[in-house]
Order: sequence, then structure tokens, then C-alpha cells
Amino acid sequence: MKRIVNFNSFNVFSIEKEIWDIEYHNHNFYELIIIENGKGSHHLNGITFPYKKGDVFLLRPSDAHEFSIKNKTRFIYIKFTDQYIWEHFLMDKKNELKKVIQLIMEDQSFIYESAIKNKTDRKHLLQLSRILLHEFGQKNNYNKEITANLFSGIITILVRNTMSNHTIKEKISKQLSKIERILYYININVLDPDKMRIENLAKEFLLSPNYISIYVKKQTGYSIQQHIIQFKIKTAEKRLLQSNDNINEIADKLGFNDASHFNKIFKTYKQISPSEFKKGNKTIKPS
Repeated sequence: MKRIVNFNSFNVFSIEKEIWDIEYHNHNFYELIIIENGKGSHHLNGITFPYKKGDVFLLRPSDAHEFSIKNKTRFIYIKFTDQYIWEHFLMDKKNELKKVIQLIMEDQSFIYESAIKNKTDRKHLLQLSRILLHEFGQKNNYNKEITANLFSGIITILVRNTMSNHTIKEKISKQLSKIERILYYININVLDPDKMRIENLAKEFLLSPNYISIYVKKQTGYSIQQHIIQFKIKTAEKRLLQSNDNINEIADKLGFNDASHFNKIFKTYKQISPSEFKKGNKTIKPS
């Protein structure tokens, strides 16, 4: 079996083929393959399944694969190494998220068909991949930073979709400590008020409502409510910079009583009002 060797830590390119002419092979790197258009079959580690536009495949170095093309297909390739994902994605991430990503990258068993099931995420990841492909080929100011941020967004969408698989979620739960699992659960469900009720949170982790509150405070120094607010504030920052929602809409979507309550909490944590934060961090939004 052929082994394809790449000496770059990160590479992005696209190819379009009517006939697949690369023999069954593996690599010395990780590879994300995004189907921009076309259809056919993907043969991965002895398993064959169909592919179509928007499918995303994560291949690890030991994975062996090839394609059979039915309709002319355009592939976008993102190739990266352990070193690149550590330096540009994991370095500043919280410990529980690091473990989730590392498990996804290391586990050989659970992603065969497309890693992205959510329709909206499929659309967004394809758009991000196209932008990444363009940006990677540019020599403009800050293109490396933009490339790294785009890659980070793609990986995060991949993680979110991976976590919707119950088998994978169970594997990850076994790898994380109890406090890491509680904080991760809060992070991904923070906008669901029912799941954030103390009694339901306690039930999820087979603890009493009183004890889970004491446990989280003892382990982290912050109460459950403080963690919920912190995650909401982080979400608010993203919405302020990346959406056209006004303050009232953001307050409502994040479950605050009203805009006044949202302003007060945001200013407590950030020492600046939401409108001042948005004004001081203006970004160029895509048209």
C-alpha cells in the first residue's frame, strides 16, 4: 500500500477529478477532506459508503482510503500535523476541550461516514473551507492569523457534530474527570434553561442538587451560576461582534430578563457595556 508523505505542517488545496487515479493509501499527517460538489463512494479502512456535496471526512495517519467517482467531484483538502493543531488550536483551549479534541484525533474507530450531520453546519463548514482555501493562497497582511482562525472554526464545528454521537459522547465522558464533564455539559447546554436547572443538572451526573453546587464551587472556586453566566458572556461577545442582533435580541436569546439586566451583568464581568464593547471591537462582516 502506498504511503503519501507531506513535509509541511499545514496545507490547503483543492482538486477536481472525473476519475480517481490515486491508489489505496495512507499518510504521515491528518487530513480533512471536504466534498465541494460531486458524488461517488469512499473506501476507508475496508468500508465503503457513498459521498455527496457537503460531506466531510477526517482521516488519521493510519487510515487507508481511496475514492470511486460517479459524478465529477471537487475535493478541498486540509492537511495538518499534531504540531500544527497543538500550536494553532489547542494551546489556549480549556483542558476539557483539549481532551475532547485529542480523543477525536486519536480514536481510530468512530468516524467513517461524513463527520458533519447537521445541515446548517454542513453549509457553514463548506463556506469556511472555501474561504480558508482562498486565504491560504494569499500573501496579505495577517493571512496566517486568519487562516488559523478559520481552521479553528472548522475544527470546532467538527467537534460539535462529533459530540452529537452518543457512542462518542460516552467514550469522551469516560476520559474526562467529573468536574470537566460538568463544565463541558454546562458549556454546550448553557442556552437551555431546563437543562441548566440545578435539579436537572444534578440528575444528569447522579448527584444531589446541594452536593453538585458544593462540588463545583470547591473544585473551581466558582458557583454553577457563575459558570453559566461566564459562558453566556462569551456567547454574547461573539454575537455582538459577529451578528446583526441588537442588544435586546441578544439579551432575549441568552435568557436574560431584559436588556437592562443583560447590560448590568455584562458590565460586571467585562467592566464595559455591551454597546461600548461592540463599538470598540468593530469587525468587517462579510456582505
